[in-house]
Amino acid sequence: MDRATTLFWSLIVLLVGASLFFGIHAEQQRRSVQRGGGSIDNGDLVRLVRVIDGDSLQAARNGQEPVIIRLVGIRAFDAKVEKDVVSPFARAAVETLQRNLQDRPARVLLNATPKDRRGRYLATLYADDQDVALRLVSQGLVLVYTVYPFPNMQLYLQAQELARAGRRGLWSNAEATERALALMREWRSKTE
Repeated sequence: MDRATTLFWSLIVLLVGASLFFGIHAEQQRRSVQRGGGSIDNGDLVRLVRVIDGDSLQAARNGQEPVIIRLVGIRAFDAKVEKDVVSPFARAAVETLQRNLQDRPARVLLNATPKDRRGRYLATLYADDQDVALRLVSQGLVLVYTVYPFPNMQLYLQAQELARAGRRGLWSNAEATERALALMREWRSKTE
């Protein structure tokens, strides 16, 4: 082999090795964050560590390791997608969660199945005795996720209809409303 070919293949091997190294390291970090070292139980008071997206957050009991909590009964749009018609509502959901939970304790009510397959806690959070997820639904910032039934689903669906009738949040935008209705039809077909 000539020198250029050897250099080319050496560079390829180096790049593939670096990709594998960083890919494996990133996956290990993701798993350790999801596993977390903490735990929560029904009735615990937790404090916000960080908002992940409009329906997930990281929280911790005093003196404990943080855990990831997926709010039961809602689904938020992706806030990271630029120039998407629903992104402003997704970002508003993140900001509202941050504002509603920052510097105040939230009480945990775990779902009947306390964890999902990703290791996240499935819970309803109450801040100032108000359901945090229901507040997001009422403001039209998230959708009621009906694929998995939950105890307050009827209450959430009523709040969603009121937000829709009042053209609050995403319901004020025709294109966002169409996206939401399409998702709702898809979820309904999964449960029938």
